[in-house]
Amino acid sequence: MMDFACFGNKLKYLCSSSCLKVSCFCRSTWLLLLCLYRYVVLRVNPFSLQVFYFVSVSSVGFWVLKAFKPRTNNFKPRDFDLFFTSVSATTVSSMSTVEMEVFSNAQLLVLTALMFVGSEVFTSMVGLHLVRSNLWRSRKNQCKVNSSGSDLGLSSPTDSLNEVELGTIEAARADSERSRSHFDIFQGAIMTLDRENLRQDSVKFLATVVLGYLVVINVVGVVSVLVYIAAISSAKDVLKKKGLRTFTFSVFTTVSTFASCGFVPTNENMTVFSKNSGLLLILIPQVLLGNTLFPSCLRFCIWFLGKFVKKGEARYLLKNTEEIGYLHLLPGLHSSLLVVTVLGFILVQFILFCSMEWNSAALGGLNSYQKVIGTLFQTVNARHTGETIVDLSTIAPAILVVFVVMMYLPPYTSFLPTKSDREWALKSEGRKKRSGENFIFSQLSYLAIFIVLICITERKKMKEDSLNFNVLNIVVEVISAYGNVGFSTGYSCSRQLKPDGSCEDKWFGFAGKWSDEGKLILIIVMFFGRLKKFNMEGGKAWKL
Repeated sequence: MMDFACFGNKLKYLCSSSCLKVSCFCRSTWLLLLCLYRYVVLRVNPFSLQVFYFVSVSSVGFWVLKAFKPRTNNFKPRDFDLFFTSVSATTVSSMSTVEMEVFSNAQLLVLTALMFVGSEVFTSMVGLHLVRSNLWRSRKNQCKVNSSGSDLGLSSPTDSLNEVELGTIEAARADSERSRSHFDIFQGAIMTLDRENLRQDSVKFLATVVLGYLVVINVVGVVSVLVYIAAISSAKDVLKKKGLRTFTFSVFTTVSTFASCGFVPTNENMTVFSKNSGLLLILIPQVLLGNTLFPSCLRFCIWFLGKFVKKGEARYLLKNTEEIGYLHLLPGLHSSLLVVTVLGFILVQFILFCSMEWNSAALGGLNSYQKVIGTLFQTVNARHTGETIVDLSTIAPAILVVFVVMMYLPPYTSFLPTKSDREWALKSEGRKKRSGENFIFSQLSYLAIFIVLICITERKKMKEDSLNFNVLNIVVEVISAYGNVGFSTGYSCSRQLKPDGSCEDKWFGFAGKWSDEGKLILIIVMFFGRLKKFNMEGGKAWKL
């Protein structure tokens, strides 16, 4: 019995010491991560932070994709193509070098996670939390300064009375003026602190609104797609024939559409659903709410919620958009004009597409209603999402050129400038001149360099296979990667000048036929396009 008791005491001691060691290790790790987080937030500039974020997420995504087996046993994607796909999903570009149906269900879920954490709405929400932590730290320091200042500089009324009794009237008057001056300074500090408190609370409210917006739109989208597939047998049969799970398809497609990525689990993208007009109508709002109309919808949500809760914070956000510094929170007039511009672009593309492709093979087999919805879906996706119901290689070159222009334009482009927009442009121009950053190239200059480099790497194929490897197709691919859209003309064996009997048509992008050097350049283009907001004012020193 004594041996068992001794053994039990030793076991308790070992357990307690082990738990203590584990607790100390966890606490040390947490403190280390906290110090690293504070260092990153305070020392690293936003551009470097986002470069590190997207590169690290893409790398982690590659290793996770590699860890899971693909669906097909007879074909395994190369590691470079897996990394290309991971970068494409993280930067929400949807450029593809392998067919989507190669990926297993687990790999599709990994791609879904990459698209979600790489979306602009999600990354901007993370940025808001970083801003909020900085504001909290600055407010804490301000409180310390104010408290120390008040202890040193503010005299009490009792001291003033004693001086009146002991001194002269002039000394009392001077002391009264000094006390009033200290009081005014202290009152100003309190007002500044109150404004900082309101600003921090407003940023917190804004982060909450963005989080709710992100969750609600995605949940509603997933539920809507699930209900549609359950109700429409033709859509359900497509997924059953391809061996895709309904829930995975719904989550993947909704997240991809809202994130403006454009990946779809089917090889044919949305072409296989061209007759399912109801599904296209469900996805069209997702495209707009997640990209071009996000600022307008966000401002409306803040205004609407401000009628019921957080009225002060909502009023502050709506009146102080520039002070908040959130890229997607635009002034009221700019938000309204943005809606007009987006709808105007869609209308122009819709009229052009219908006038040139109504009776073409691209819309063959569709009735009039399906053609209208399909054309609307195609033109809405031309800006930044990249889902398609037609083979882009078969449409008129004039439409391709219009699509290239649409893909190049930033999401919040407005051709109706306001006074505040001009003032903001002048301010940013002044900042560029002071910092010396106006000597960098413009966006078009970089794109021209990328296109020339790809033409050099693919020069042999451009000579031997000029119908597929032509300059227009390369321009479409590069601009699509830069705009993080995903449109591609693809590759067709029927267009080969020297027919190759072993050639087999594949459902992936034109870049899938490029050399590894060309693909590497396109990876750089995707990163560059995802971070183009940091160089929108570049090249201003070049005068033509």
